[in-house]
Amino acid sequence: MTSRRALLGALPMTIALSLALPGVGAAQDVVRIGYAVAKSGPNATGAGITTIPNYQMWVAEVNAQGGLEMPDGSRRMIEVVEYDDRSNTEDLVRAIARLAEQDKVDLILPPWGTGPNLAIAPLMDKAGYPHLAVTSVTDKAPEFADRWKRSFWMLGGGHDYAEALVQTLVAAREAGQINDQVAMISVADGFGIDLVSAARPAFEAAGFTLAYDETYPLGTSDFAAIMNEVQRSGADSFVAFSYPPGSFGVTKQAQTMGYNPKVFYVGVGGAFPNFPQVAGGKAGGVMSIGGVDSASPAIQDYFQRHTDSAGSPPDSWASAVTYASLEVLEQAVQRVGLDHQALAQEIATGTFQTVVGDLKMQDNQLRDLWWVGQWQGDKFVAVNPAERQGATAPVIPKPEW
Repeated sequence: MTSRRALLGALPMTIALSLALPGVGAAQDVVRIGYAVAKSGPNATGAGITTIPNYQMWVAEVNAQGGLEMPDGSRRMIEVVEYDDRSNTEDLVRAIARLAEQDKVDLILPPWGTGPNLAIAPLMDKAGYPHLAVTSVTDKAPEFADRWKRSFWMLGGGHDYAEALVQTLVAAREAGQINDQVAMISVADGFGIDLVSAARPAFEAAGFTLAYDETYPLGTSDFAAIMNEVQRSGADSFVAFSYPPGSFGVTKQAQTMGYNPKVFYVGVGGAFPNFPQVAGGKAGGVMSIGGVDSASPAIQDYFQRHTDSAGSPPDSWASAVTYASLEVLEQAVQRVGLDHQALAQEIATGTFQTVVGDLKMQDNQLRDLWWVGQWQGDKFVAVNPAERQGATAPVIPKPEW
């Protein structure tokens, strides 16, 4: 791979123009794909595990096959234009504008995270690009899909994850495994607000009492005071709707203070491949968002290819969906080419073969997802929807740290 880097004057970020093979011909022989993703700042952890490795692997795999296949059977190599948005919304929006207006790339891939995808959605719509908002969790997905006709929301809404968690805890309570007390914390941004706003009424309707319910600011690093209050609450179930730094922080703090609730649930980051290391090798029984069917041959093959490509496994939630979104894009291009309107129409109506199975949008949304998972042994497995093929029964109570 050849690459060059240049500092852009008015745009304080880095651009890397990459060709997978030297000697690629004229512009008409390539497809230029751009993206702006956090390589630095607080979003870099999530982007560096879920988004960037999948982009890099997919581009390398496609180019190794001769490039993206066009409707006429010809192939075009992928050329990448990449920016670091530095986890800054203004930088991200400027980068997307530059990709569309100056770089004039053929396709734009999404950033990591709910907030970043919401920030660029109007701009992507105005520029006419299909927007695969694959790592955005929002209850407003139906409204956004209707407002921005070429946007696709592929990770569900806060109510999906919250209600699935409540279903899982109801079953545990009915089995006599936990009491009806829940201690809940949430990060004070769009993701946390979505989840907790759905969870509060869902817990109440199911007969649970919130013995503790607090939000914490994005960027919080010291969870000692919060977790002391949680431990004193008497709740058997601890729930954190958190981003990776918070998920890691509350896990380490719980271990430090010897806090062992029967259910320990954290948000984004709980399904990351490095979570067992964060938990000191004692991740068993920890629940989180998402999950995969670990017995699926397609998932097993994807995990192996990702490990070979990135040097580590993917996460067991949004990684596979991210890669599946790229497979959708690849197959849509093969069917209709690069016209943005035709691409959006094909993505909205077509059926695609992916690592997560046959994928078809419902009103520009992906709904066939795993909502709750759990570490069992060395794998993060799916436990809800409990009736779906590939689901595993949860282990409750969680083994002590």
